[in-house]
Amino acid sequence: MISSAPFGSTGHQSRRTIFGAAALGKVTEPEADRALELVLRYGLNHLDTAASYGDSELQIAPWLKREGRDRFFLATKTGKRTYAEARDEIRLSLRRLWVDYVDLIQLHNLVDQKEWDVAMGKDGALRAAVEARDAGLARFIGVTGHGLEVARRHRESLERFPFDSVLFPYNATQLAGNAYAHDAETLLKLCAERGVAVQTIKAITLRPWPNERPARPTTWYEPLTEQRDIDLAVRFVLNRPGIFLNTASDIDLLAKILDAADRGGPAPTAEEMEDLVRRREMAPLFA
Repeated sequence: MISSAPFGSTGHQSRRTIFGAAALGKVTEPEADRALELVLRYGLNHLDTAASYGDSELQIAPWLKREGRDRFFLATKTGKRTYAEARDEIRLSLRRLWVDYVDLIQLHNLVDQKEWDVAMGKDGALRAAVEARDAGLARFIGVTGHGLEVARRHRESLERFPFDSVLFPYNATQLAGNAYAHDAETLLKLCAERGVAVQTIKAITLRPWPNERPARPTTWYEPLTEQRDIDLAVRFVLNRPGIFLNTASDIDLLAKILDAADRGGPAPTAEEMEDLVRRREMAPLFA
């Protein structure tokens, strides 16, 4: 069974594997239904989507209404940077999801310095998120990001505002970079001290796409696809205490990731991970 843990200081006991609903962005309704049936089968109780994930919010809405809103911790994101744009996008997400509130509203991919300055300013997206929380439209506020600078930027964000959660890439090849690993460890320590929930993405990254990104898989990196490889990558993440794994943005890989998380197992040895990296010629997504 997929284990559970406190999601930071929110009071929610979340499965340590979170459904990354970006996988629903460009799928048919039957495909979405099959994916959401897997969510039920494996007992996931935390859904993570975003306004920019295509039809994801629309695909979730009828299913969420049928299964019960209170059954899930529901998170979405706004990628807008100004107050007015973020305010409008947050309210649009609520309408698309057919809900009165979300549990977590996140400032999406907030890493670029200029965008950060706008979003964190007095007329920025953070003001809209706080306004939404104070109005009962969201219970908690988080921040997400990608790239080499993300962990350091998240620390700066936490110094500016007491975010309830962060989200960033975490996998063996990315952590092989000394600077990234140092920044990640420093961020993880800060989050543990402050009770901030830590979500991780890109667990099953194989390498950047060598050529033009294909239509499928729908991940923006080339993913691991063999079950034994995914098992090692998932165990690598979930054997780190205090962090959560968000499933990949490809519906065809969902069952394999959930199966790996459900079976669990010990942390991979250094030799096992070195063999995986060598055998599959893995490379960090961000370099």
